[in-house]
Amino acid sequence: MKRQAFWEDRYKGEGYLFGTEPNDFLLEEAGRLTPGLRTLAVADGEGRNGVWLAKQGLDVLSVDFSENGLAKARALATDRGVSIETLQVDLTSWVWPTASFDLVVTFFIHPPAQEQGPLLENMFRALKPGGQLIFEAYAKAQAENEFGGPDDPDRLFSSDILRQAIEGAEILLLEEKTIIRRSGRFPGKPAAVVRLIARHP
Repeated sequence: MKRQAFWEDRYKGEGYLFGTEPNDFLLEEAGRLTPGLRTLAVADGEGRNGVWLAKQGLDVLSVDFSENGLAKARALATDRGVSIETLQVDLTSWVWPTASFDLVVTFFIHPPAQEQGPLLENMFRALKPGGQLIFEAYAKAQAENEFGGPDDPDRLFSSDILRQAIEGAEILLLEEKTIIRRSGRFPGKPAAVVRLIARHP
């Protein structure tokens, strides 16, 4: 698969492409986390978010296209003295679990436009009643920025796309804003993002 090969190649080096520190938004929302929560980290790459969540005492399943990325996630978990479960999956064909997780998180996943709604629906259905989804991605306005984001603007998100995909959810936060990154590949650079926190009824 072309996309899988792309990410296997990006993650094959020795270093960590996006670093080892967790996503800024996840850190900001750390107060929502409770030890023991069964957590699905979607497109978790080299594990910087899944491993950090495990360090907070959460029970983490980290899924990604790339076995190279997941191997680094396992190595990072060992280095940080925690344990995570990993699973290599193609999110477009995976038989998603339903009503199985207290928390689902994903950051900067950018599938083609026609896959965005189904992806969000699957993530939301994976939640148990009362479970929460924490999501951040590049917003449409990122097309005007030089640093970060896909070249194809159809892969960018909007608040309307998110709202439509999770109809019936309790939306705790939904915003589009420009942030200054603290971590990742371009610290100190601006990014136009859309952020969502939603609770399954």
